[in-house]
Amino acid sequence: MKILLIGEYSNLHNSLKQGLIKLGHEVVLIGGGDGFKKYNVDILIKSTIFENKFLKIIAKVFDRITGISLNEIEIYFKAKKIIQSIKKFDVVQLINERSFNTSAYLEANLLKDIFKNNKKVFLLACGVDFKSISYAKNKKFRYSILTPYLENNASKKQYRHILKYLNSDHKKLSEYIEQNIQGIISSDLDYHIPYKNSNKYLGMIPNPVNTNVLSMQGEYINGEIIILHAINSKNKIKKGNKFFEKSLSIIENKYPSKVQIIRTTDVSYSNHIENVKKCHILLDQVYAYDQGYNALEAMAMGKTVFTGAEKEWTEFYNIIEDTVVINSLPKVSKIVEKLSWLIENPQQLKVISKNAREFIIKHHDYKSITKKYLKFWTR
Repeated sequence: MKILLIGEYSNLHNSLKQGLIKLGHEVVLIGGGDGFKKYNVDILIKSTIFENKFLKIIAKVFDRITGISLNEIEIYFKAKKIIQSIKKFDVVQLINERSFNTSAYLEANLLKDIFKNNKKVFLLACGVDFKSISYAKNKKFRYSILTPYLENNASKKQYRHILKYLNSDHKKLSEYIEQNIQGIISSDLDYHIPYKNSNKYLGMIPNPVNTNVLSMQGEYINGEIIILHAINSKNKIKKGNKFFEKSLSIIENKYPSKVQIIRTTDVSYSNHIENVKKCHILLDQVYAYDQGYNALEAMAMGKTVFTGAEKEWTEFYNIIEDTVVINSLPKVSKIVEKLSWLIENPQQLKVISKNAREFIIKHHDYKSITKKYLKFWTR
């Protein structure tokens, strides 16, 4: 088949593309590379305004005064031109409701051409969108990425990029997409739960991970235990990085000769992977029920990851807690307790390392996952 994948924010679509090509399909991936992460895409559609310091200042002032993003307008015109030249795909998959990363109105305009000029279109529930944020806002999760805001530990301004998904424009966009697609697929339990009662929901397909590219790196420990805390500054509040920061301060004082801590902020994907290779423990996020893509790639390399692994996940996969991945709660005392356990019992790192790699191969192998997508697309 001829397949178009739109958007890339985690390496999910790249891994799916690799699986599809392996099975003989023709695939085109278009997207913006997701800023500093610089993910690979076949056709790059991104704004270049912020690359010029003078234009960046003008764009920010213009946005503040008018509420209109010049970045989004630039992306729209670039995407419009490209969409008109690539047509007649058997399957198109959107990474989420804002796969082009423009405003809701401009996104709908671009999708109009996608729906008109291609056979089947599917939506991934994979990131913030109207349904998942509405679900979280209504406190249907025990905790969520909205918890800091709902508990008055973060301001409306700090959450403006997430709360905008609740406005009427995004609700209309969500409804418009659902009316015109063939189905919705979630990538993990954090999106399966809000979507499971939606009319066009087809089910969950776990994230595809290419274990041929991400080889085992984490069995051996010589000397200090290396802990990596990689921060995406735009997402640090919703990922709960402050809990990791406070925990690491305690751990540094408690085990000064036993640990080495690597702290990074906004590094490219390729540099991040090199840092993951060096570490034994990766601190990912605290407000999740399942693992996101960053955690999965680290697990594929045999790293012990602190991330989402709640009872919904352990029950779904029939796994004993903290044997494959460390369930990371938004509590400093719990994080410190689990880090201390691993530092004092380094043999557990070797056990979890092996289990993590085996789990990814069993449940996230990119070739097996690709076949599941093909079944959904060709129903």
